[in-house]
Amino acid sequence: MKPPRQKLVVTVKDPYQPEATLTAYEKEANVWVQAIPTMEAVIGKRGIPKEREGDQRTPIGTFPLGTAFGWGPEPASLRIPFRAVGKVDYWVDDVTSEDYNQWVQFQGDPTTKWASFERMTNPLYKYGAVIEYNTNPIVKGKGSAIFLHVKESDTRYTQGCVAVSEENLVKLLHWLDASKYPVIVIQES
Repeated sequence: MKPPRQKLVVTVKDPYQPEATLTAYEKEANVWVQAIPTMEAVIGKRGIPKEREGDQRTPIGTFPLGTAFGWGPEPASLRIPFRAVGKVDYWVDDVTSEDYNQWVQFQGDPTTKWASFERMTNPLYKYGAVIEYNTNPIVKGKGSAIFLHVKESDTRYTQGCVAVSEENLVKLLHWLDASKYPVIVIQES
């Protein structure tokens, strides 16, 4: 992994609670400079750290940010890859499946293929970005489908993801630049 020049820092005040903040930084002349005002965020219902699939916790550590995605109109002039989401897009969190922790397109009834999956057309996934947690290598049962995604006004927690308001998320997606190897840092204050 090349050294990042952009980072999103998610700071969790209480490791057992879902409240957090997110601050964006860019490296300028070897110094991290805040690029966007700090924003409210939420994490997993049971806080940090993630230990296993389904524990409703958010992983801690530093992870590359992967592909941006969404079912909403693609934001103009993005400098990161964007993948449009449709009704055949799923993220598999079935630990018994060879598709575990992968984005899969499937035309049939997903309940006949997987015991557990995320529909990528979820309202909270209008916009998002993949947090590359447990993706290389994939360890079955360690946790899956960890994203940065939309937080609606009544969203109090996630199942393990990081969420911010749609307005703030779109602002972040416009700011992110794949050539600066962006990462997300999830930490306790």
